[in-house]
Amino acid sequence: MSKIKRALISLSDKSNLKPILNCLKKNKIQIISSGGTYKAIKKLKFNCLEVSNYTNNTEILGGRVKTLHPKIYAGILNKRNDKKHLKELKENKFENIDLIIVNFYPFEQTIKKSESHQKIVENIDIGGPAMVRAAAKNYNDVTVITSIDQYKELINELDNNNGSTSTEFRKRMSKFAFSLTAHYDSLISNYFNKITNDDFPKRKILSMNLIEKLRYGENPHQKSAIYSTSDSLNLIQLHGKQLSYNNFSDIFAALTISKSFPKNTGVSIVKHANPCGVSINKDKIQCYETALACDPISAFGGIVYCNFKIDSKLANELSKNFFEVIIANGFNDNALKVLKKKKNVRLIDAKNFILSENLIINSHNDKLLIQDEDKIQFKPENFKIVSKNKPSNLQMKNLIFAFNVCKYVKSNAIVLAHNEATVGIGSGQPSRLDSCQIAVEKMRKFVNPTNDIVAASDAFFPFVDGVEKLVQSGVSAIIQPAGSIKDKEIIKFANQTGITLIFSKTRHFRH
Repeated sequence: MSKIKRALISLSDKSNLKPILNCLKKNKIQIISSGGTYKAIKKLKFNCLEVSNYTNNTEILGGRVKTLHPKIYAGILNKRNDKKHLKELKENKFENIDLIIVNFYPFEQTIKKSESHQKIVENIDIGGPAMVRAAAKNYNDVTVITSIDQYKELINELDNNNGSTSTEFRKRMSKFAFSLTAHYDSLISNYFNKITNDDFPKRKILSMNLIEKLRYGENPHQKSAIYSTSDSLNLIQLHGKQLSYNNFSDIFAALTISKSFPKNTGVSIVKHANPCGVSINKDKIQCYETALACDPISAFGGIVYCNFKIDSKLANELSKNFFEVIIANGFNDNALKVLKKKKNVRLIDAKNFILSENLIINSHNDKLLIQDEDKIQFKPENFKIVSKNKPSNLQMKNLIFAFNVCKYVKSNAIVLAHNEATVGIGSGQPSRLDSCQIAVEKMRKFVNPTNDIVAASDAFFPFVDGVEKLVQSGVSAIIQPAGSIKDKEIIKFANQTGITLIFSKTRHFRH
């Protein structure tokens, strides 16, 4: 146990301070503080010694230098059982500081609210992190508190141990402290990377907040948790059991597809992170029905996302099928009554969810692959009509829709579309021809439209065989990236068969 006799308090967030001051007073612990914290403590009518009086040095440089003093750091960092340390403390007339209660300047909030570089830089805390690191290093003798959420635990620890803290408690608080200083530094590092336009610096510092520990990972024998760079996912679960690792993977896949949807329009159905049905029909019921029709067997047990608010009429249709998760931009009361009758379905309100513009990260064991998101918004200049046959307006709309969906299908990706809904999807195959075959088989099995079928490929066809397969299946227009040494042969084949062929300037692999 380590008895606390002296505490230094320096807080940006001064809320909920009174209970901790009462506890320190009760345990006869001297309080040192500075600046606004000193004033707040005195306003609450507690005794407090100002740092400048403790060190006999006034604050300088507009408050930039106040706690950075040998008397402060010697008091924190000395080893209480080291004779040499004790001798040097005595020679310098320094005293132990046993407890540090600190939270930092609100750098994260400042960069969210202000574009003033000067203001942002002034909110980089120096003294706070330095004291916290010193106290955390010397946890064997010193207690460090870095969050208001820890106040209650500290009060209980002091009350239960007659003003002392245990080694285990101090070690745990030290762990939190070093995590906080690392997180704080990462925010500053990433801010400077951003303003210097360096997305891929020599050292990439990632800091994430634990959102939830999950029941297990992809399989029951794997441990798992979900983290985020923000404090919340902005997803509200309204009903159903805890979401799993695989659920989250599919949820994010479904939400990402919505990047290509018009506002308040569109349905995506996802299974194992691949879309198995997508539609942007403006009628909500038809939008869902056409998305489901693309592959109702794969949709079973999948995840459906409606890029709009679900009403009771659509809820009744949704309840006829088994989905693990139903996501929407809100549910009306009657829709919730209908859907909550199914005990196991998870209902997620995603109306506040925002797709980040940050870099996307994929992990491979202890390695990370980082890239910016494939967020191209297609415009006419992105495409070149290379066939003699020109697309109709309807064909062009369907081609762009299919090409948009292709961006979110695992490579090799082939998407067949009709009336702005998918009618066949081939995904994740080593051979593009196999993806064509799967897409065609799905179309013939479930939808089987007789005309106006278009196809999109996420990358070029290396041979004519894939295009030939699609044409034989009734496809009248194809959109694909250029770049194959066989491009001229494919254009020749398109002209011979009378189909429309459009080349994109960009490919859209998704592995």
